[in-house]
Amino acid sequence: MPEAAMAIPAQELEVLFDALPNVVFFVKNERGRYTHANLTLVSRLGMKHRNEVVGRTAAELFPPGLGGVYAAQDRRVLDGELIEDHLEVHIFPNRKPGWCLTCKRPVRVGNCIQGLVGISRDLKSPDGHHPTYDRLRRVCAHLQEHYASSVSMQALATLAGLSVAQLERHFHRVFLLTPRHALNKLRIEAAMRFLHGADSVATISAACGFTDQSAFTRRFRSTVGMAPRAYRAAIANQGAVAD
Repeated sequence: MPEAAMAIPAQELEVLFDALPNVVFFVKNERGRYTHANLTLVSRLGMKHRNEVVGRTAAELFPPGLGGVYAAQDRRVLDGELIEDHLEVHIFPNRKPGWCLTCKRPVRVGNCIQGLVGISRDLKSPDGHHPTYDRLRRVCAHLQEHYASSVSMQALATLAGLSVAQLERHFHRVFLLTPRHALNKLRIEAAMRFLHGADSVATISAACGFTDQSAFTRRFRSTVGMAPRAYRAAIANQGAVAD
């Protein structure tokens, strides 16, 4: 007779994830309010105690714009959607923006969704000891030089001397990203830089490899948590405060 599955209390997972400084862990109830948060999340929000986070929503804790995007994400998960390895920029009040991969999934009790659980992992340095690392560096160099152009996965695979399937697998193993993720990351990073200047959003969209401004805005909002114009306004406000 098979053994019964062991349920691990969220409090135990919370303590376990406290030991991982590069991973944010959280649980939320059906209303999107935090019920559990590891100390990494607490610290990055500029707080000291878990009870400053528990009971509050993302909209109450994160900067304007970001909280609304995260809350919308939560609503999709509470409707049953899984979010797997979503590449995004986290902008916390007490640290510089950082890239991470976010996973969220609904918590079910019987047939009912009672909340959600999620983690966000900081992107770490690539595995330079992997046997394909040098070949993949050529792919990265090509992406960095040509991110504003149309990029063919087959061309990247040929450059690395691999099949497309091998490229996808090895690239993810070394960089924790797919080549398409890496391309999107380069494009959004470039857009964030350009938004410090005076070029129009349409000009920046084209300069970063997007053929459609609406698609650029959707991608930027999904990744950064706010629309390009809102990001530019936030930069301007930060500069005014610094002055």
